[in-house]
Amino acid sequence: MNAPATEGITKRAISLPGPCARDESLDITVLMGGPSREREVSLTSGSAVAGALEQLGHRVTRSDIGPDDVSALDRPGIDLVFIALHGWFGESGEVQDLCEARGLCYVGSSPKASRIAMNKSHTKDAFRLAGLATPDWVIADTASAWREKVQALPLPVVVKPVDGGSSVDVTIAKDAGRRDAAVESMLAEYGSAMIERFVQGRELTVGILGNKALPIIEVIPGRDFYDYTAKYADGAGTRYSFDHGLGSRVRQEVLDLSIAAHECIGCRDMSRVDFILDEHERPWLLEINTIPGFTSHSLLPMAAKQEGLDFAAMVSRIVKLAMQRQGVRQAIQR
Repeated sequence: MNAPATEGITKRAISLPGPCARDESLDITVLMGGPSREREVSLTSGSAVAGALEQLGHRVTRSDIGPDDVSALDRPGIDLVFIALHGWFGESGEVQDLCEARGLCYVGSSPKASRIAMNKSHTKDAFRLAGLATPDWVIADTASAWREKVQALPLPVVVKPVDGGSSVDVTIAKDAGRRDAAVESMLAEYGSAMIERFVQGRELTVGILGNKALPIIEVIPGRDFYDYTAKYADGAGTRYSFDHGLGSRVRQEVLDLSIAAHECIGCRDMSRVDFILDEHERPWLLEINTIPGFTSHSLLPMAAKQEGLDFAAMVSRIVKLAMQRQGVRQAIQR
């Protein structure tokens, strides 16, 4: 669980031991790009973060990093690594392991939490273990008898990659033929697929900074659902609303569930939690994103702005959370 000492961190200077614990200009490497299918989104996110850090007076090195060349992490004098990588390698624990091995202070969740959150089935296992409601699901792989198991899920269903984000290759299948075709296509592409019970309802998302839930956003897609195009394409018609008319009980339940999801996965510094609110106003947890987007269409910056934090202030908050955590860890090790 995140320590409550992170509250109010932007209101005072931090004086903690260690190279990452200074409230002054830092040498920060921003990791972006990477090898995943979310590369273009990551490049946009990383550029926005780097610009904000420079605005804040930090010394910034931009690095388009991949598993074949991690030399950017061996540059001397790095105070902090800001990971703005999306998808495999950046969100799946590999980069976090590399930072840990080098003793580098970095923004975001640990390798273990990253691996859990990257795998949608492991995430849902953790939700269930914590008693948090999430729609039923089946995992298909080339060795499993998924055609039999999937009969337990009523149509329609959602077919999606087990790993990955930005709603890449997500299909809502309303009949068995479309479901089976989507699964077979995904098996050929990824080697596995998740088939999840479709819950009709309103799409909600909650950003987390430190141990605080930001205002709830309702996502109103201009398409059938909030897929990759709806998220990032100009003119897709997606609308975002803070005026969602939720009653105080439902609103508080969603906020509480967001924190519970963040903590049960073991996330740090930031995350974004996605829900469906069904017709009975019951929230269902879908997934959690440990490195949310930092683009002009992204939801974490949007929620932070609603809370009174502009983009640079949000980035500063995230940096200081990582700084404080590293300082506390080094103090304990002494």
